[in-house]
This record gives sequence, structure tokens and C-alpha cells, in this order.
Amino acid sequence: MPDDAAAERAAAEEESAFSHPPVDPDVTAAYGGHPDQVIDFYAPRDECPPGTAPLVVVLHGGAWRAPYDRAHISPFADFLARRGFAVASVEYRRGPAEPQADGTPVAGRWPDTFDDIAAALDALPALAHEALPQADPRRTVITGHSAGGHLALWAAARHVLPADAPWRTGGPAALRGVVALAPIADFTVAEKLDVCGNASLQLLGGEQRFTERLPYADPALLLPTGIATTLVQGRTDDVVPQAVAESYADAAAKAGEVVGLTLLEEVGHFPLIDPAADACAVVVEEIAQLAW
Repeated sequence: MPDDAAAERAAAEEESAFSHPPVDPDVTAAYGGHPDQVIDFYAPRDECPPGTAPLVVVLHGGAWRAPYDRAHISPFADFLARRGFAVASVEYRRGPAEPQADGTPVAGRWPDTFDDIAAALDALPALAHEALPQADPRRTVITGHSAGGHLALWAAARHVLPADAPWRTGGPAALRGVVALAPIADFTVAEKLDVCGNASLQLLGGEQRFTERLPYADPALLLPTGIATTLVQGRTDDVVPQAVAESYADAAAKAGEVVGLTLLEEVGHFPLIDPAADACAVVVEEIAQLAW
């Protein structure tokens, strides 16, 4: 396909994904004192007995940058709720509001972004019990898109973090699995490909801190997890290219773990979270296979 045609299709995919109006949650609960430390809860749209609906934790993307919050993924959360899932959409601290000198937003905060994901997941069982009585916490799946896919993989790997990591847990999380959507899953490869304008480099605090912090943040170095994991990736994704997901899957295999990798033909970055796209239905199927 000619480059101009590919760019046109990618632009149309992005426009479609962002064309849906935000969907208000049923309940919002705080897991900390900062305004961004909140979780939106969406109840299953069909009536179901208490404690029977799988719980899907959603982590939004946006390169860990301040302008991109959970609002853009709320139609996807609602899409899941309409298919029988209880949904918890997590907000977290991203880059500072002040842009860089060239006007580009800064990606992430160290260690705040990681503090928030750990705190949100730790607080989730109690908050979900209050907000979503329909949820069955024994059937929890984490999903995330792009930078959120990174955070989903990281959240499931806290038990294999270095011993001195403040977020390390004593054992694996009680999860049915992880479905990471076009995740920034290997920081070294992502930096070589300049994914999202060196976002992972910024997240870890720049060149001077990148190497030393990599073992605490890079999912490709936090393996094996022992938790069922599937990656869903569009083959024509020019935001987070296929090579990033493939590198993570290869690293998992070398660590003795099998990671599913679903590659979708003629699909770019945004259809995975676009309720109007066929790719989004594939994502829901992948989640259902782990959850039910």
C-alpha cells in the first residue's frame, strides 16, 4: 500500500476511535488523594446476580502524557460493560502539564505513574466490592492499550520486580490474565523505533536514568510472570509497531513462558479500542477467553 494511502487509513482509524462521546461511569471512587488517583466503575448493562460478572481492569494509553486521560477509552469501557463485564477504568498520574521547550508534552512521572498503578490495583478489591457488587474478583483480567498495555503487563509482573522495588509483591496477583493491546512492551526496542517520540525514555527520567531504571519498568525484563498473557496487535500499526510486541513475545519464550500474540491484518493502532471497529470485537473475545 502506498505511504499516503496508509497514512490516510491510519488517520481515519484514529478519527473513528475518538469520534465517540465519553461515557460517564456508574461510580467513581478514589484510591488516593490526588485528583488523578481515581477509578471509574461501569456495571454490566444486563442484569446479573451479585458476584457473577468477570471484572476487567482497563488502563488507558496516551504515551503516559497529561493531555490523554481516561475519557478517550470510556466508550471502550462501556462496550465491555454492554457485553456482560464489570469494568474498572483506572486513572493515574501522567506527565506534568508543562510541556517541553518544543511544546511537546512530557511522558510520565517517575515514580508517580508506577506508584499509582500499584496503589490502584492494591485498592481495587475493596473499591470494586463496594462499587460493583455484580463483579466476581476471582475472574479479573487486566487490559490496557498502548502505554496502558505497558502498565497492564507491568502490573501483572510486580512479583518479579527487583527485590528493592517499592512496588514488589510477595506473590503473583490473583488474575485470570492480561490482554495487552498494542503495548509498549519492550522499552529497548521502542526506543530504537522512536515510539511515541521517545516516550519510554522520558517516563524513566531521561537518558541518564533510562538504563538503571529499566529493570524496574520494562515488561520485557520482568519474565516469566506465570500469568496467562495475550497481546493483540495490528499489523499496520505505525504508532507502536508490531516489532515491539514480537520482541516481548520472544523474550517470554526465552524465559520459558508462552505468550499469545494475535496479529490483525490491515489494522492499525486505534481500532483495538474503537467500538465501531471489528478489531474491538476481537479484543473482547480475547478477554472473554481468559475471564470466563
